[in-house]
Amino acid sequence: MAKRKQDTEKAATDDESDSERSLVDVDFEFFDPNPDIDFLALKRLTTQLFQTDAELLPVHDLADLILAQPLVGSSVKCDGLESDPYAFLTVLNIHLHKDRPSIKALTAYLLEKSSADATLHSKLQSLLGSAALAGPATKHVGFIFSERLINMPVQIMPHMYRMLADEIQWALDDNEPYDFSYLILVSRVYRLTAEEVAELHAASPRTKRQKQSEASQGAGVYPFHPEDDIIRKYATHTLDYAFTRAQPRSEEAFGLDTGGRMMLIPAARLRDIAAALAEAFPQPS
Repeated sequence: MAKRKQDTEKAATDDESDSERSLVDVDFEFFDPNPDIDFLALKRLTTQLFQTDAELLPVHDLADLILAQPLVGSSVKCDGLESDPYAFLTVLNIHLHKDRPSIKALTAYLLEKSSADATLHSKLQSLLGSAALAGPATKHVGFIFSERLINMPVQIMPHMYRMLADEIQWALDDNEPYDFSYLILVSRVYRLTAEEVAELHAASPRTKRQKQSEASQGAGVYPFHPEDDIIRKYATHTLDYAFTRAQPRSEEAFGLDTGGRMMLIPAARLRDIAAALAEAFPQPS
């Protein structure tokens, strides 16, 4: 079912001036997950999220699991219920689904990647290690699945996170297993050298505002999704990592040097995150 519509203005060109902007009005509709329509698109978004490391996960099983809980989570579409989703946000209970192939593989993946940060790894072992999963589940952990097509505006995310917080609370009111102590969010980052930053700035036409914001941007690690910079402020741990299946890069390598990011977030901060996103990314007026 459709949850609601959101009108968002998208820039039609990148070389706009501060005084003249060419905009296109787009209606985004928010829907519950639909197993009859969304499966293939959700598999593609999962592969986009994990990149080459998607080979390490049973993507089909993860998509089935996400679509099996239609009352929690949202998709965003532009052409009605029967169209493919352009964005997805939901949460899975890792403890509840610990025996599913996708959750087993995902848990092993998170623990393996977190080994680069001793503090985070120790915390995840206490939450997701074999002893923690086998014992009484007193500290459930939720895996937030969040991904969208690259041209989707960030302004859809405050509403999606607010709806997710609402749906978790409604599920708790019905005694459903969504009582989380922590949430784990996996996202994507890219790394730029100083030379790559200079090349990108030289090649791209930019507005005055963009030029001013880029003045302080140099080499480093950047999120694909702008909301990650807000969300990480609420995380107790954040780790950027290299993809296991990524091909070695040479100086002549083409394209961005991409990697993953995991954030461990106290579940109690989810509504704070939704509010912060709404303030950082308001709807166009």
